[in-house]
Amino acid sequence: MRCYVYGDESGDFNFSNHEEASQFFILTTVTVLNHTIEDHLMELRRELAWESWHDVRLTNSFHAKDDNRHVRRRVFAALIPHEFRIDATIFEKRKADPRIRATDARFYGFAWYYHLASLIPALAPSSEEILVIAADIGKGKNDKRSNFDSALGNMASAVGPSTNLKGDMWSASSAPLLQAADYCSWAIQRKWERRSPDTNAYDLMRDKVASEFDFFRTGTVAYY
Repeated sequence: MRCYVYGDESGDFNFSNHEEASQFFILTTVTVLNHTIEDHLMELRRELAWESWHDVRLTNSFHAKDDNRHVRRRVFAALIPHEFRIDATIFEKRKADPRIRATDARFYGFAWYYHLASLIPALAPSSEEILVIAADIGKGKNDKRSNFDSALGNMASAVGPSTNLKGDMWSASSAPLLQAADYCSWAIQRKWERRSPDTNAYDLMRDKVASEFDFFRTGTVAYY
């Protein structure tokens, strides 16, 4: 059996106390066995286009941070009926040793490695083939792709020959399931990032969250 893992992140690579810097870097994946979600999301895009509301106009893809409340409500309603698995690894950025965040790409690879180190063994027993698709992160994408590939390669060696693990990096506009991962990551970020947590979106998806791991939970040193 083959399963498909689509991953996106929330937060930024600004490791400082700047008021606009995120407190957390959150890597979220959505795992599915088929692509019926994509059909449903594309149908939703067509419905929104037909409605022709000026404040519902979309560009290249659904993006939770930029979409208005009406669109977000419709996207979550489209996602909820489907079966999929959500896994999130939460990194509190101020607890990250400077050596692992020497470059954005290095920290990105670090995050993917430890996320996959938990996820892949959980999927491997029932999946002979695992395809991991990461959202193209834009700036510095070549270095980040290299570190993503390295993390994936290390996992492929760790799980052994019984599991065929492959991956790639795509633009979010090319894959509606990357847009679904973006929405799930946004919901988890709203729970973790805000001083007054907003769990409304998270509560809609709660039963699909298989893991939500605070990576630096036992860390006692803050580097900034």
